[in-house]
Parts: sequence; C-alpha cells; structure tokens
Amino acid sequence: MSWKTAYRSFYYQNAPEPEDPRLLPHETALLCIDVQNYGMVPAEDPVERARWEPFHIRMRGTLIPTLRALQERFRSNGMDVIHARIACLLDDGRDRSLSQKLPGWNNLLMPLTTEASQIIAELAPAAGEIVVTKTTDSALTGTNLRLLLSNMGIRNVVVSGIYTDQCVSSTVRSLADESFFVVLLEDCCAAGHEELHRRELEILNMIYCHVMSSDDLIALMGLS
Repeated sequence: MSWKTAYRSFYYQNAPEPEDPRLLPHETALLCIDVQNYGMVPAEDPVERARWEPFHIRMRGTLIPTLRALQERFRSNGMDVIHARIACLLDDGRDRSLSQKLPGWNNLLMPLTTEASQIIAELAPAAGEIVVTKTTDSALTGTNLRLLLSNMGIRNVVVSGIYTDQCVSSTVRSLADESFFVVLLEDCCAAGHEELHRRELEILNMIYCHVMSSDDLIALMGLS
C-alpha cells in the first residue's frame, strides 16, 4: 500500500490522494526526538520487562538502524539533523512542565548531566549539530526550536523518535500549528506497543503531517 492511502483515519478515509510534497534539501531538516538512554533500560520487574519487550525489539530491530542510516544520508547530502531531548535544568526538577511532574510513568526527573538523559550512542549528534533540551512533551513549545528553524530557513520538518503517541505527537501538532510542513516517518518512531503506534499515526496523518516510511522519503527527495 502506498503512503498516500495508508494510515487513514475516519475523517480521511475517502479523501483524494495527496500530491507529492516538494521537499527542497535546504528547506528540510530531520528532527530526532527523545531517543535517550532512559528509554532503553529494561525494567527490573519481570512482568514489566515482558510487557515492554515488543517496544525494545522494535527499537533495536527497526527504529535505531533505520534512523541511523537516515541521519547519515541527511548528513552526506548537507542537510540538517536536529536533536531534542528531555532533561531538567534544576536537579529537583522544579522547571519541568506539569505533564512531567504528575505521578506515574511520565514523571521524568532527569537532570542534564545524568546518564539517563543522554542521547543513545547509536543516534548521538554529530559535531556541530543542534541539540535542544526540553522540559515539555513538545520540542517546539519547550525550546527555542521554532526560532532556530525560522532563522535557518527550514520549512519542512521530518520527524522521528519516541514516543509516537506522546512527545512525537505533541511536537508534530505544534509544528503543524506553526505552519511547518511535517513528514512523520513510521519506521523511525515507536510507541509502547504497536497498536498505540499505529492508531496515533492514523490520528495525525493528513491533517498534522504526512506519514510515510524512510524509503518513501528517500525516493521522494532523491537522496543518494
């Protein structure tokens, strides 16, 4: 199935196929969201470890190798790769947004210098690449990323990272609201499990972004 007809929600079930977007290299950047050490540590509890096993399989088998290859392709074509990560500036986390202070799984207390807050080695920034630090879910709301993109002449943002239904989704929506053209790569992001991932792609597609694979993007842009 073509990316033009895949991941259709109820609202767009019978909509015409979109035209191929015109993604000029100097106006297009790859944004990698929250691929940090905290998301790669298996749970100590065996039940939780088993529950999260599909996520870790997807990360190691699909997301990391696919995104790493795409990062290198962007770099070799002189295109910008930008990184966003969650980290608080104060050790007690008072600077975090409410969504990261509430009790539960999303209560993330990761000061800047902790190992958990660092981007994983496989997808680490290359020398000179921009890294923005956020205490919110959206990489746009919680940083000066919008200003940076505008100053750099970026109009199109290719989004990847974790989690599809949380920080990725919040960032995609924020970018769309600020009139950036957004491409979300289905094989370069992941949610807690496959159903969450797929459902969020359907919700976002064709209104906040266009969902496609990394191969679709490479072919569309003619990236060598």
